[in-house]
Amino acid sequence: MRYLALLLLFWLPGCTDTGIGLLRTTQAAFGGGAAPIDSAKLDARYRYLRVQHPAGVSGMILGAVESSPTGAIEVWYASDGELIRLDNGRLTGNTGIQPEWRNVTLPSFPPWSKLAALAVPFRWERVRDVMPGYRYGERDKLVIQVVPPPSSSGLIGIDPKQLVWFEERVEGSTSEPLPPARYAVQGDRVVYGEQCLSRESCLKWQRWPAGA
Repeated sequence: MRYLALLLLFWLPGCTDTGIGLLRTTQAAFGGGAAPIDSAKLDARYRYLRVQHPAGVSGMILGAVESSPTGAIEVWYASDGELIRLDNGRLTGNTGIQPEWRNVTLPSFPPWSKLAALAVPFRWERVRDVMPGYRYGERDKLVIQVVPPPSSSGLIGIDPKQLVWFEERVEGSTSEPLPPARYAVQGDRVVYGEQCLSRESCLKWQRWPAGA
């Protein structure tokens, strides 16, 4: 998986020059995952994520923004090959962190500000393929609603009371039930999220530097 990011870069808009520049920037900042993002010297021309996962903490850089029927999808990657895709804050694919979610299908959602104003929880369905195990077409029925700021989270450098918090629970699934996801939103922008790929493998990510 170490070479996945390099391969991806040559598929990005701008091709070779842009791709090589992003790769060098990521390696310089994070040293292949060895240097913590908290103390890394970051190039202000790029956008970053701080990601906590079972193997530790990774710094990720925004490599592409793709269009989709549900909106813009951000493609974030680390220099050691980890990659995650976010659709307005929700995970819509990952590689390099087990298990891997592939071909994730999400519906169109109201803006976060409209979700926050709803009088009842919002229900929706997700479809995903999961590897390893060749589990195709797994379906999750979910419900999301506003909740009070949590007493503890992985959020750093921002007062949680300054953000609007959502909890997203699985009401039914064709696979193992997953722990609830959480999102911390400022306006219509998710600045922090928690989501589990399985019961044992969970991610916490934050736009970085804090407050950026």
